[in-house]
Amino acid sequence: MNETATDPLNYQRFCQLTTGTPLAALQDLASLEFLNSLRHGKLPEWLALLASTPPLTPASIDLLDKVRIGERGDCTDQQRALIHENLQALIPWRKGPFELFGIDIDTEWRSDMKWDRLREHISPLAGRSVLDVGCGSAYHCFRMLGAEARLVVGIEPHLPYVMQFALLKRFVQQLPLFVLPVTMDRLPAGLAAFDTVFSMGVLYHRRSPVDHLLELKACLRKGGELVLETLVVDGPDGYSLFPEGRYSNMGNVWFIPSCATAESWLRRCGFSNIRTADAIPDPGRFAGRSQPVNNHRRTAGTKARHFHCFCKLIPLRKAEAGIAAFMPGSL
Repeated sequence: MNETATDPLNYQRFCQLTTGTPLAALQDLASLEFLNSLRHGKLPEWLALLASTPPLTPASIDLLDKVRIGERGDCTDQQRALIHENLQALIPWRKGPFELFGIDIDTEWRSDMKWDRLREHISPLAGRSVLDVGCGSAYHCFRMLGAEARLVVGIEPHLPYVMQFALLKRFVQQLPLFVLPVTMDRLPAGLAAFDTVFSMGVLYHRRSPVDHLLELKACLRKGGELVLETLVVDGPDGYSLFPEGRYSNMGNVWFIPSCATAESWLRRCGFSNIRTADAIPDPGRFAGRSQPVNNHRRTAGTKARHFHCFCKLIPLRKAEAGIAAFMPGSL
């Protein structure tokens, strides 16, 4: 059995890098055995797809200005056709875009636009250990490495996205970047291991936003930084929108706070040095005041209606000293 079949997410390397550190507490979640325990019916098919992907070595990569792995000349036309076929088998690709050996992966979401808006507002990631909650195919995780993070861990419970990452990671096994197929409640209590934690586009999907903030705090070391991107609405302290039905074409939106309310939640959870790094109004509610940013779009591979409306970042808050940032939200 080849290495991809036995260790498709390079967890052996993760265990080597984290042994003897607080992050060793995550090693039980980093194994093929744990992956199999999730009992996803398509997992054998995905593992076979990964094993069929040519094990190419890219001549160069770019994670600073984009996510580019390899160049067109790094593989034959036949190899590129097989890679393209395997990429298509993993549709839909949400977060991106990616470039892979001359193949442009046309993703539904322009995650690069979000990263460009927030990266100047956060503490430098150089030398830091980073957690990205709800990382999807790990686009932002790659960009965090481009910002010289020492180690990046993403968590993502949706296995199709994890397999997308596994396909990309196949060509850059040496990168200290790993994705665990779990939700936050599977992480050890009181982990206190990461220098920076990102939660982008997650808070409003949680039935208890305060519990989510406390979970994020528990992952941070003392003096760490939280980067929180979320939807917000206009309103005073204490105000929060609770949509009764779908909101911006999403059916799983629970609480959308005002900026002042979000600050109160953060303070109540023990965060300090909170600041707004960016606040952009929803174009639907503030027509004429700003130009909409189309972060989400349909692509040739879109199989279902999902976020093809205009989306806009709303507020972004930052704090340090035990926690840290609050980043823009999309509407």
